[in-house]
Amino acid sequence: MMNRSSEADDTHCSMAVNADIDMMVEEEIEVHEEPLLSQDVEVSVKQEWECNQFDKSFPSNGILIIHQRTHSGEISYQCKQCNIAFSRKDHLILHQMTHSGEKPYKGNQCDKAFSQKSILINHQRTHTGEKPYECNQCDNAFSLKGDLVKHQRTHTKPYECNQCDKAFSRKGDLIRHQLTHTGEKPYECNQCGKAFLLKGGLIIHQRTHTGEKPYECNQCDKAFSLKGDLIKHQRTHIGEKLYQCNKCEKAFSQNSNLTRHQTTHTGEKPYQCNQCDNTFSLKGHLIRHHLIHTGEKPYECNQCDKAFSQKGDLLKHHRTHNGEKLYQCNKCDKALSLKGDLVTHQWTHTGEKLYECNQCNTAFSLKSDLIKHQRTHTKPYECNQCDKAFSSKGDLIRHQLTHTGEKPYECNQCGKAFSQNGGLIKHQRTHTGDKPYECNQCNKAFSQKSNLIIHQRIHTGEKTYECNQCDKAFFKEEESYNSPANPHWGET
Repeated sequence: MMNRSSEADDTHCSMAVNADIDMMVEEEIEVHEEPLLSQDVEVSVKQEWECNQFDKSFPSNGILIIHQRTHSGEISYQCKQCNIAFSRKDHLILHQMTHSGEKPYKGNQCDKAFSQKSILINHQRTHTGEKPYECNQCDNAFSLKGDLVKHQRTHTKPYECNQCDKAFSRKGDLIRHQLTHTGEKPYECNQCGKAFLLKGGLIIHQRTHTGEKPYECNQCDKAFSLKGDLIKHQRTHIGEKLYQCNKCEKAFSQNSNLTRHQTTHTGEKPYQCNQCDNTFSLKGHLIRHHLIHTGEKPYECNQCDKAFSQKGDLLKHHRTHNGEKLYQCNKCDKALSLKGDLVTHQWTHTGEKLYECNQCNTAFSLKSDLIKHQRTHTKPYECNQCDKAFSSKGDLIRHQLTHTGEKPYECNQCGKAFSQNGGLIKHQRTHTGDKPYECNQCNKAFSQKSNLIIHQRIHTGEKTYECNQCDKAFFKEEESYNSPANPHWGET
């Protein structure tokens, strides 16, 4: 009995809100519509009222007048809580629900509730899989009318620009495009002075000042400042993938993801660094690469002085402060803070060595060990003051400082100076006691990465350094030739 009563209350509330909004729209229309003579009734029912600025038509003069307010900017209804204004009273009522938190529309298949009936209807299609909006020119169907409208525009573009060869599916899009030829930007922000071609661009920009995110997902708590971002996000709930690759069967929910995917077929890398020969398939990758040349590290840790060139590296670093370990090994109880560390750890169970040298067939479990090893085969960078050669240009530059005696990196606690920044960083750990390099198998920590690598060989059993007098091998290089651990110690 309680359930029926609750359902009846919800239904009554829904009907009441709908009736209020419908009545207010009707009242507004009645104010503007002209009285009809009896002999004109039949004609007026069929008559359409056209907007003189766009190619839209409406069934009544009152609705046309309401629509025209979107062009004139006329604002009649203002919210008393946040000063946002609307051209229609029913839009104000819907907006006020964002302040009251009222969500009168509830589905019968889950517990979610919504502030608007239309949003509930859209949500219910996630349960039924219904796609009522079909394209009349192809077989595509959509759950949202807006997606159908956007899709249909891909079939025809009747509005052509008379100054260039671009064409558009809507007259309004053509008008907005033509402003790009005149350079006119009539809409100016009253807080920062930035100007825009379109009023919509100004409205979106102003949200950067207010922080407003009016577009809320009806299935989760996320909100967005742009309606387009909300639509893209909602596709992650319904699994809809509108953008299909024409070379394979993969489909994507966003056009940008399809564009990125297509570069895997063409191998195209159109974005070239202007400071080196590297090229990239995505502009974002080029921007991140540029930071290597500038040294810019815009992402700073708010708990220590470290900074990073990429946001992802900062997020990984944060885990060293909060102790968060998201990645757990499925063969033992160990948990790691980085996914890469988990993969490396799992090789201790399998004994797998994926990284093989293509010159001598030596294999390694860590890619970094392979890279270091490969440098032993070639040293293209030669010092012009001595006969030493190096496998990387950075090593040569650091070596050349030993000839000049220059030590530009000075400790601010004891005054000791170093020729390399890395030497200063290692030295500063003697003051702070910082041990950032932690073993992912026993939690032992080290102040230097090289000491961690040597320590990890205890777990893997790897003995890299062989004695040149017998067949014994050792974990550390110095043990192989001059230490008590070597059985030849003290021999002449």
